Amino acid sequence: MSGTGWPRGTQPLPLGANSTVNSFTKNPSLTLSRTVNLYPLTNYTFGTKDPLFEKDPSVPARFQRMRDEYEKLGMRRSVDGVLLVHEHGLPHVLLLQLGTTFFKLPGGELNPGEDECEGLKRLMTETLGRAETNSNEWVVEDTIGNWWRPNFEPAQYPYIPPHITKPKEHRKLFLVQLQEKAYFAVPRNYKLVAAPLFELYDNSQGYGPIISSLPQALSRFNFIYM
Repeated sequence: MSGTGWPRGTQPLPLGANSTVNSFTKNPSLTLSRTVNLYPLTNYTFGTKDPLFEKDPSVPARFQRMRDEYEKLGMRRSVDGVLLVHEHGLPHVLLLQLGTTFFKLPGGELNPGEDECEGLKRLMTETLGRAETNSNEWVVEDTIGNWWRPNFEPAQYPYIPPHITKPKEHRKLFLVQLQEKAYFAVPRNYKLVAAPLFELYDNSQGYGPIISSLPQALSRFNFIYM
């Protein structure tokens, strides 16, 4: 019987122990089952500290500063921390609320040349830590998203648009593993709220595209309710 494989006349390769298909080694960095510990919201204590003001007084001023810095330093690098707790057996994300409609993740801009993880720990301490908080108390667990700002405008995307060669900002989201118990010092001009994932899902009108995408980004993790 003539062969039926490719090239014509060859025999198909059997999927046996010695086949090439089974000879590949598994990627050592591949994580098939990733777990994250979630502790109850009631485990955490909340206090207040001095207000934390934005660097820019208005949205136009923010983008003007971004233009000025882009000319000197290039693309802005920003990092945000995703903090998870659970309440009634449901995962919640801790968000900073300013006013009645603006929500943000704790984080901010990195300094030139600053390491992403170390910068995030610094920003988390500045935002939610006390004076005596050690930045090493924040455990940066994993990357969960990359967002790009193509122009000096509010719009950000989870990819670089094909016609953009020089994005103006790269925002990286990290999952931060909380300790079993912790104290959060919240700036007086903010509220720290716990938003359930089901409320964020498909709700970009209420939370913006980045925060509303968190349920999908976090779906690869298995949550363990402690």
